[in-house]
Amino acid sequence: MNSSPGKSALVPSRRSLISGVGAVALAGLGAQLVSARSAKAADPEPMFMFVHTADAMTADPGLGSLRLINVSRQTLHFSDRPERIAGHMTLAAYLKEWTEGKDNFGEDPPNATLSVYEKETEENTLGVIEIFNPMVDGADLVYGYKVLDGTVPAKGGATALFIDMIGIGGGVGVGFHGVGVGLRGPGVL
Repeated sequence: MNSSPGKSALVPSRRSLISGVGAVALAGLGAQLVSARSAKAADPEPMFMFVHTADAMTADPGLGSLRLINVSRQTLHFSDRPERIAGHMTLAAYLKEWTEGKDNFGEDPPNATLSVYEKETEENTLGVIEIFNPMVDGADLVYGYKVLDGTVPAKGGATALFIDMIGIGGGVGVGFHGVGVGLRGPGVL
């Protein structure tokens, strides 16, 4: 407050007014930063699931080998709420999920649901499996597998393999192997 002669003791000086406004602004900015950091830490990171489609499949339970015959060269990926991200990536980019980043599929093999169309059955045959050691063999993709639940037929027609989630450090999305909203490539192997 300015106590100069001729000025009211209730009127603040310009300097004290600027200092007060600055202090309030800094306090507000600090509160916003703390709030933004807390919100960012509380936001869940997107988790991605993958889908392979193939014309047919064969399985050899003795060898623990699952062959997706004429597998699509595009692997679908998607996330669930709160951030719904979907698209496709090349098979080659998907295979990087097995070797790159922290907590990749090679270190922590995913579970997957195998859905197989068989002419003799009314409904698709479903099997829940753990998959590992993917290998491209010509137009096919071969996995090692272990049955967790359900049935894996020896052979079947149109096949989809729904692969469980992978998150930060070994997943797709903006900043993850160059795949994410607006960053998809031409879609070739």
